[in-house]
Amino acid sequence: MNTGSEKVILVGCQLPKTEDEAFSYTMSELASLTKTANGEVLVQLSQKRERIHPATYIGKGKVDELLALSEELEPDLIIFNDELSPSQQRNLSAALDVKIIDRTQLILDIFATRAKSKEGKLQVELAQLQYLLPRLSGQGINLSRQGGGIGTRGPGETQLETDRRHIRTRIHEIKMQLAAIVSHRNRYRERRKKNQAFQVALVGYTNAGKSTLFNRITDAGTFEEDLLFATLDPMTRKMTLPSGYQALLTDTVGFIQDLPTTLVAAFRSTLEEVKEADLILHVVDSSNEDYVNHEKTVYKLLEELKVTTIPVLTVYNKQDKQSAGFVPSPKGEHVLISAFSDADIAKLKQKIQSFSMELMEEYSIDVPASEGKLLASLKTETMVGHFAFNEEENHYEIQGHFLPGHAASGQIEMYKRKGNKHV
Repeated sequence: MNTGSEKVILVGCQLPKTEDEAFSYTMSELASLTKTANGEVLVQLSQKRERIHPATYIGKGKVDELLALSEELEPDLIIFNDELSPSQQRNLSAALDVKIIDRTQLILDIFATRAKSKEGKLQVELAQLQYLLPRLSGQGINLSRQGGGIGTRGPGETQLETDRRHIRTRIHEIKMQLAAIVSHRNRYRERRKKNQAFQVALVGYTNAGKSTLFNRITDAGTFEEDLLFATLDPMTRKMTLPSGYQALLTDTVGFIQDLPTTLVAAFRSTLEEVKEADLILHVVDSSNEDYVNHEKTVYKLLEELKVTTIPVLTVYNKQDKQSAGFVPSPKGEHVLISAFSDADIAKLKQKIQSFSMELMEEYSIDVPASEGKLLASLKTETMVGHFAFNEEENHYEIQGHFLPGHAASGQIEMYKRKGNKHV
């Protein structure tokens, strides 16, 4: 990996269905992705066309203009704003004699540098190999000349130059290893279900502030930085709500427009955590002018994951830097916060507690003072609103809420019936 930044030219093609503002945002996002991958944008080149040129993505005149520009500026690489077909990539490389990568390769490259867990690394490698497989023809010489840098990190050049059979074998091996990891995670999830903890999942567009929020709520100390895809591997930590009840909070990978299909498939198991949630916190960067499209992207991906029945609380973050003309979405409940404000974090926790109580069953029971183990578990595993000792009866009067099916629900029912007898 290069320590110095690479000089980059960005190229985009705007089709009639894309409005000027939306196209401008996708190009800005491509520039942010480039910065995240340690690239320095020299210039952006764009063209309006009725349709993408099948051979070169942009028209012949623009290719000539790009050639003149690259001879003048001598970039290390040129990045295109859409996924290029294998033939487009070959034709452009031949015409321009500069390393060519597309948006998909750029995102895969960032994921390769961000993955920390064994599963994350395997998923990135799988996505990269699946992307490369149809592009192997004629790539050997080209890849040798590239010599590393943005778009080549991950599996490594030696693997990229091997034949299809070797890559297919490697893909099969990775899938087997991932299946074992997924099986392990499913067992872990079953154990969590048995313990009946209230589960909250953080989702949102990349760089919306999920990791910052995760750290403020749980004191977890995960990586947070003003970069796209700062978090890649999901992490789950305990979160204490105002009542003292402990819920579980999971941070997930950031969503992005036009997420490469290879990555949607590869990271499906990572995003499975969202499916197990009782509540989804959809974090939106209210300081970003394109926040409406960011929200739509997240909802679209949640639909693809078939996550449509879990309640969603929209958390509009960065309200201290809110963009002009910001209007909260009318879809569902929302809360406006700044992740760096203690008062706002307390407000958010209270809101999460209110949500969780709506999904729980209320109970009011009398528990003998001798039932120490049950009393302790009720305090941490149910949401206790009232807890008082009755000296005359030598029992505790407890009111609260619990998740249906919790391990303690049988005992709660038992003491509820006993309590009703002498009420």
